[in-house]
Amino acid sequence: MRVQSKGVSAAAPHSSDRPDWLDTIIKGDCVAALEKLPKHSVDAVFADPPYNLQLGGDLLRPDHSQVDACDDHWDQFASFDAYDAFTRAWLLAVKRVLKPDGSLWVIGSYHNIFRVGTILQDLGFWILNDVVWLKSNPMPNFRGKRFTNAHETLIWAVPKKDARYTFNYEALKTFNDDLQMRSDWNLPLCTGSERLKDDAGQKVHPTQKPESLLYRVLLSSTNRGDVVLDPFFGTGTTGAVARKLGRHFVGVEREQDYIAAAEKRIDGLTPANDDALEVSRGKRAEPRVPFGNLLEAGLIRPGDRLTCARGRHRATVRADGSLVSGEHNGSIHKVGALVQGQSACNGWTFWHIEQDGILAPVDGLRQIIRSGLRQGSR
Repeated sequence: MRVQSKGVSAAAPHSSDRPDWLDTIIKGDCVAALEKLPKHSVDAVFADPPYNLQLGGDLLRPDHSQVDACDDHWDQFASFDAYDAFTRAWLLAVKRVLKPDGSLWVIGSYHNIFRVGTILQDLGFWILNDVVWLKSNPMPNFRGKRFTNAHETLIWAVPKKDARYTFNYEALKTFNDDLQMRSDWNLPLCTGSERLKDDAGQKVHPTQKPESLLYRVLLSSTNRGDVVLDPFFGTGTTGAVARKLGRHFVGVEREQDYIAAAEKRIDGLTPANDDALEVSRGKRAEPRVPFGNLLEAGLIRPGDRLTCARGRHRATVRADGSLVSGEHNGSIHKVGALVQGQSACNGWTFWHIEQDGILAPVDGLRQIIRSGLRQGSR
């Protein structure tokens, strides 16, 4: 594995037209490191910033054994003002490199997520959802003075209100047994073989996130080949899932021990083949096919007769793709609406054409064109 001055490679050697920062871990402070990336160069960001837990004293179990909680120096701030200044700085750095239609995900607990959300809105980000990660196996509240902290909150946002962001709705619905994906995700903590341990058997990172969480984040809001930035890379969960799903990544991390663990973790991973990485998509995601394309392809000819499914309404196709039905003329949608006395109509499903003695919606011919477009794009 080659080490670069700006980062550590976690991928194959770069081609001449490939950015040298792609699929690398940049060592350093996230704000300074992100200055090395071009403006609007990443498609999505997953940020797991320090939570500023404000832990005071040792945390003990009822048997007086010490809990391995997060008390690292990188999670400690002198005051709320200091934490807010830090949050504002990294969010500004992220907004510069995030594409105008990209997505930002930030995860946190009650210690920090409300402060992050306020600053995020102050900087012009537009919040799409807050998602609650319900931990199926949370750590108990050993002191017995508060509720067990059994969830964390994710904020999903875009750089501006009218951003045309990616949301793979159909893929998430298929993933969820044909039910709309809800904003409460019941997933376990990172445990067992997934939890990275050092030679002494201790956790490499105190707050390693489960891959299942990142899988759902990236499946929902990125596409194959997208670039995903994680400015607090840790042990590389974002990079590992990105690699498995055929996305690119770039990580920023200060701690060399975490970088070494992430390198080892990601190096042995390969994505599935391209066909396996395709996801279900709704009709809105399909390439647009004008009715005129059917005439150009010879699937329909001028003079052909179309009819509704019950044979009550008929229309003739003209050379420009318009229809004529009695005194009505216009597009397949306009004429379909007029003959029914309706304000709107989906002409693709309303109008049928006879094929081998059977009436079939003209939408079937549109799918033939779309199949050709998909094949040509591969």
